[in-house]
Amino acid sequence: MLQALRTQKPLVHCITNFVAMNIAANVLLAAGASPAMVHAEEEAGEFAAISGALTINIGTLSSDWMRGMRAATVAANEAGRPWVLDPVAHYATGFRREAVQELLALRPTIIRGNASEIIALAGGVSQGQGVDSRDPVEQAEASARLLARTRKTVVAVTGVVDFVTNGERACRIEGGSSWMPDVTALGCSLTCLVGAFAAVNPDVPFDAAVAALAMFAVAGEQAEANADGPGSFAWRFLDSLAAIDGNSLSKNARILPL
Repeated sequence: MLQALRTQKPLVHCITNFVAMNIAANVLLAAGASPAMVHAEEEAGEFAAISGALTINIGTLSSDWMRGMRAATVAANEAGRPWVLDPVAHYATGFRREAVQELLALRPTIIRGNASEIIALAGGVSQGQGVDSRDPVEQAEASARLLARTRKTVVAVTGVVDFVTNGERACRIEGGSSWMPDVTALGCSLTCLVGAFAAVNPDVPFDAAVAALAMFAVAGEQAEANADGPGSFAWRFLDSLAAIDGNSLSKNARILPL
C-alpha cells in the first residue's frame, strides 16, 4: 500500500486549519503524496473533483470556509472520490455542532478524531475540553463502532493506542511517541495522510486508515529514539516518515486485529 502511494503520488485536497497547513503539507510530501491547500468556495468543488481524495478539518472554522467545505464534499461525492472528516472540537460551540452535522450528512468515507470527539459525535457524553481529548481511546471504542455502523463509514480514533473500525472489522494500532501531543497539528496532518492512503485504496477505506495510522505510529516511535524534546522530535518525525519503506513498515507496525 505504501509503494502504491509513492508510485502514484496522489493529489490530496486538504481543507485544514491555519495551524495545520504547513505541517500537514510537509507530512504528505514526506510520505510521498502531493498536498494542496484549497478552501475557497469559488474553486473548492472543481478542485475536489480532480483530486485523489479530499480531507476536511474544522479546526479554524468560518462561514466562508464552511461554504468551501460544502462545495468540495458535494463535488467529491459526485466524482466518486473518498473524503475524510476531522471533526475538531465539534462539541464546543453551536456553530461547530451545526457544521459537523451537515458534513456528516454528506457521508464521509472515513472519520478521524480523538476519543472525546468520537464519543460526542456518536451521541455520548465526553470529557473533552476544546481541541484536547480527556477520554481514553478504549472508552471510545463502542462509540466508534456505533458511529461506523449508523453512518456507514470507517472511524479512526487516535491516542496512545489507536482504534479503527468499520462497524464489523476492528483493530488497534500500537506505537507512536509521547512527544506527539506536544507538536502542534500532528493529529490534523494524520487526517491528511489518511486521505492520501484512501486516494490509492478507495475501495478499502478500512485498510487505508489502518495503513496511515500504522505509518504514523512507526515514524513516531523511530523519531523518539534520538529526540531530546518536541522540537527535535518534530523534524526527526518528518525524516522518519520519508525513510520508511514497505519492508520497515511491515516489520515494525503493531496492528492488533480484534
